[in-house]
Amino acid sequence: MILFKKRFIELILSGEKTQTRRTGKKRWNIGSIHQARLSYYGKPFAHLRILDVRRERVGDISEADARAEGVGSAEEFINLWPEINGEWDPDLEVWVVEFELAEVG
Repeated sequence: MILFKKRFIELILSGEKTQTRRTGKKRWNIGSIHQARLSYYGKPFAHLRILDVRRERVGDISEADARAEGVGSAEEFINLWPEINGEWDPDLEVWVVEFELAEVG
């Protein structure tokens, strides 16, 4: 299961959002399929196939990766980060999870 904010549902379903950056332990394997949900107890709005998982500093996000995150620019991503994840720390190591839509619902 991967939790997302409501603002990202349409971007995921349309294929515009194909990456997410996550803190914590690695929980994804290439080729595995995970439910995309708004909450732990909600129904999935999609199933996502994991295409790649890598580690990087959150501050190293490129413009192309920001667009894959569903935002217009790296600056917009940086401004959005505190709303979703708390304080911005460009040196924070995150998991970059690349995915594709496997199934709706």
